[in-house]
Amino acid sequence: MTNPVENSPDSKLFGSIIDRIVTDQSSNFYDFKLRDSEAGSDAFGLDQSLQAKLAIALLQQCHRTYADDDERHEFRPIDIKLYRSALQILNRKLLFEYDDLVTLLHIFPHDLFWKTGSAQILKVVGNYLNHASLTPELEAAITLFCDSVEQGWYGKTAQERLHLAKLRALVGCATALPLKTGEAWSDRAIADLATHSNTDRATWSELLTHCATATAAHPTQKWRKPIASWLDQLNATTVSRFLTAWFPLVDKPRTQPIAEWSQWSPNPNLLIDDVNGDVLKGLLWLCPTLVELGQESGEKALIDDLTRAIAGLTLSAYRKAPGVGPRCVRVGNAGVWVLGQIPGMTAIGQLALLNAKVKFKPAQMGIDRALNAAADRAGLSREEIEELGVPTYGLEEVDVRREILGDFTAELVVTGTSSTVLRWIKLDGKPQKSVPKAVKDNFAGELKELKQAAKDIQKMLPVQRDRIEAVYLQQKDWDYATWRDRYLDLPLVGTLARRLIWWFTNTEDEAEIAGIWHDGRLVDVNDRPLETLLKTLNDTTRVRLWHPLDEPADRVLAWRSWLLDRQISQPFKQAHREIYLLTPAEENTGVYSNRFAAHIIKQHQFNALCGQRGWNNTLRLMVDDCYRPASLALDRWNLRAEFWIEGIGDNYGVDTTEAGSYLYLATDQVRFYPIDSRQNYAHAGGGGYGNSGWWGQEQEIREPIVLDRLPKLVFSEVMRDVDLFVGVASVGNDPNWSDGGPEGRHVDYWQSYSFGELSATATTRRQLLETLIPRLKIRDQCSFTDRFLVVRGELRTYKIHLGSGNILMEPNDEYLCIVPGGKQETSSGQVFLPFEGDRILSIILSKAFLLAEDTKITDSTIVHQIKPK
Repeated sequence: MTNPVENSPDSKLFGSIIDRIVTDQSSNFYDFKLRDSEAGSDAFGLDQSLQAKLAIALLQQCHRTYADDDERHEFRPIDIKLYRSALQILNRKLLFEYDDLVTLLHIFPHDLFWKTGSAQILKVVGNYLNHASLTPELEAAITLFCDSVEQGWYGKTAQERLHLAKLRALVGCATALPLKTGEAWSDRAIADLATHSNTDRATWSELLTHCATATAAHPTQKWRKPIASWLDQLNATTVSRFLTAWFPLVDKPRTQPIAEWSQWSPNPNLLIDDVNGDVLKGLLWLCPTLVELGQESGEKALIDDLTRAIAGLTLSAYRKAPGVGPRCVRVGNAGVWVLGQIPGMTAIGQLALLNAKVKFKPAQMGIDRALNAAADRAGLSREEIEELGVPTYGLEEVDVRREILGDFTAELVVTGTSSTVLRWIKLDGKPQKSVPKAVKDNFAGELKELKQAAKDIQKMLPVQRDRIEAVYLQQKDWDYATWRDRYLDLPLVGTLARRLIWWFTNTEDEAEIAGIWHDGRLVDVNDRPLETLLKTLNDTTRVRLWHPLDEPADRVLAWRSWLLDRQISQPFKQAHREIYLLTPAEENTGVYSNRFAAHIIKQHQFNALCGQRGWNNTLRLMVDDCYRPASLALDRWNLRAEFWIEGIGDNYGVDTTEAGSYLYLATDQVRFYPIDSRQNYAHAGGGGYGNSGWWGQEQEIREPIVLDRLPKLVFSEVMRDVDLFVGVASVGNDPNWSDGGPEGRHVDYWQSYSFGELSATATTRRQLLETLIPRLKIRDQCSFTDRFLVVRGELRTYKIHLGSGNILMEPNDEYLCIVPGGKQETSSGQVFLPFEGDRILSIILSKAFLLAEDTKITDSTIVHQIKPK
C-alpha cells in the first residue's frame, strides 16, 4: 500500500515539527501537551487536511510490530510523547482523505501503549462517513483495527469496548450486535435475534450497544431516557422472555473453549467476556422498567420468572474462579442493585437467597443495602422483611401445592429441608407413578412452572432453616398471632416450624411450657394440648425457640424419645443439640479455651463453613501479611467471638494452592471480646496474635472476657460452631490422610483424631445410635465401647469410631480404608434420623450396614483389606 504521507510535499514540514516535539524539554513525556509547546503553534496552525497527515506522520515514528516470537519490541519514552501528540491532533475535527484514513487504520500502534486510541478512531471514522460512503477496503481496515485492539496486550476499559462496538456497527450494518460469540448466552442471543426482521435487529443493535455503556454504579436518568422507546418498539414482554431465557445460560460452560492464555492470567474459560459483561450489566439495568411494564399488563408469572433469572445470573457472576475471585463483580453488583429496585416479595426472597449463598464481602454489603432499601419502601423493619418476604411458590397450605391439570391432580409435597416430590393423582384417586402424557402434551407450561417451583423450594428451605437457627443468638420472640402468621402457618416456613419445639409463655401469669405442632394442634411432650395447659393462646402469649439449655436433662431426653417415636425429623439439631459447659481446664485458663486447639483442618472447607455459620474469615495466603482471626459478631450481646488459626507449611505449591492460599490450618484458642474492642492480628504463617501497633485501628484495646462471665447460651453456641468447624474440616476425617498427609508430617495427629476421645458432637451421636441401633435389623451384630460402634461381620469384627467414622479391624486394630461417596446412603433401606445435617452419622450407619454383611461386599479394594491374612 502506497503511503501518501511519506510521498507528501509537506514531509519536510512534518519532519521539522516532529524534531521539535522530540527535543522539547518543557514537560515530562507522559504529561506532554502539544498545544503548550513551541511545535504546537505550527501543528495546530495547519489546515484540517494537513493536520490529518501530520497525525499519521507522528504515528509512523512510534509504530512498532510484534516479533515472530510474539515478544514486544522495546520503545523509547519519546515514542509516548509522539503518540500523545498524535492523539491530541486526532481529537480535533479533521478532514481525512480516503487514502489517509486507510493508512491511519493500518499503522495505528494499537498495542504499543495502554491507550488504544479507540475514541479518536471512532471520531475520525464517524466524521468521514458523514460525507463519504463505506468501501470494502475501508470496511476491512476498520474491522482489522477493531480485531487488533481486542486481541491486544493491554486490558480494555468499558469505554474502549463501547467505542469498538460502535465502530463495528458502523462497518457491519445497522443490525450488528455488540456481542462476542463463544458463550452459551451470547450465542443463544445472536441466534434468537437472527430470526427477527432487519428493523427489529437494528433496534436490538441500538439497545444492546446502549447496554454496553453501562459503566457507572447505577443507571443515570440520561441512561434510562431512551429505554422506553426501544422497549415499546421491541415489545417489553418479548424482551422479558428473552432475558429470562438468556440469563440462566451465563452459568453454562463456554461453547468455544479458549485453548491458550498467559500463564499469569486466570483461566478465561471460567470468566465472563468483558464485552459480554458490559452488555449483561446493561440488560440487568433494563429489568426494573420491564418489571414495571409487566405489572401494568398483569404478567405476574413472567415477572417472577425474570426475577429468579436475575438472581441466578447474580449468583453466577459472583461464583469464584481460581486466581481472580468472583468471575464478574460488576454484573453481580448490578444484579443485587436491580433486585433491590424491584417491588414485591419475590425479589426480597431472591435477595434472602443471595444473602445466604454469596460470601463475597463487598457483595454481602450490597445485598444488605438492597434488603434495607426494600424494608424502607415497605415501611417494615429488616427482620420483618426477612420473615414476610419468604415466597410461597404456590403452596396453598403448609408443605403442599395442588394443581388440577385436566384429568389429573398434581401434588407438590415438601418432604424434607431440601427435598420435594411431585405426585400425580388420577380422577379415581389412585396415584400415577410418572408424569401423565396428557399433562406433557396439554399443560407443558404448567408442568414447567411446577418443576421450577420444586427447584426453588429446595434452594429456599435451607436458607430459611439457617435463618431460624440463627434466632438462638438473636434472642428473638414473637406474640402468638405474629408467630403463627410468620412461622407456623406460613406455607413454606411452616414445613420447618412445625418440626421444631417452641416455648410458649403466658405474660399474664408467667406460665411457660414447651410445645410442638402434631396432628393439627400444639402439644407438649406428653401429647397434651397446649390450650388446656395455658389459660389462653392469644396476643398475651409470647413464643420463642426452645433450647435444651432451658430444660433439665430428663425433659430433654423425653423430647428426644417423643421425636423418635413419631419419626419427626427436625430441620436442625434441636432436641439432640449439643450443650457445651465450661470445663475445669477452661475455668483455669480463665479468658480462653484450648478445647479445640492443635487440630489440623482443611482451610477452604473451614472457610466455607464460616460463611455458612455467619463467621467472618479470610483465606490465608503464604505471603508476608497479617490476618484477623475467624470471628463472629454477637450484636445482641455486644460481644465478639474469635477462633485463632494459622497456616501450616512453607512449601509453596505443596502446602498451598496454585494461587498461594494455604491448604491446611492449625487451630488455637477460642476467645471472647467486647464487640468494639480492637482487632487481633497474626502473621499468616503463625507467630501469635496481638492487637497493638496496627495502622488505622482506633478502637480501644480491651481485655478478653472471662469465660465464666459469659451467658451460657453464648458460650455453648459458639463452641458448638467451633466443634462443627473441627469436626467437619479436620483432616482426621479423611481416610486418604492415613499416611499423615504431605511427607507424612501429621500421621500422629491423624491417628489421635481418627480414634481418640469423643467430642461433644460425637458424644451426642453415640447417644442417638444407642437408641437407634436396637431398632435396626443389624442390632444383634452391634455393640458399643467407649469410642466405637462395634460391628461383627462373618469375616472380621469392625470398630467404627463415633467421631471420625474411621474403622479399625480386630484382632490387631488394622486400619480399614473405606472412602465415602459424595452422597452417603444410610443403608440399603432408609433409616430414620431425628434431625438433618449430620453427614458423619449417615456414614457410620452406612458402614455398619455394609460391614454387617461383609461376605456380600464386591468392591475389590475393600475385599482385599478385610480378607483374613
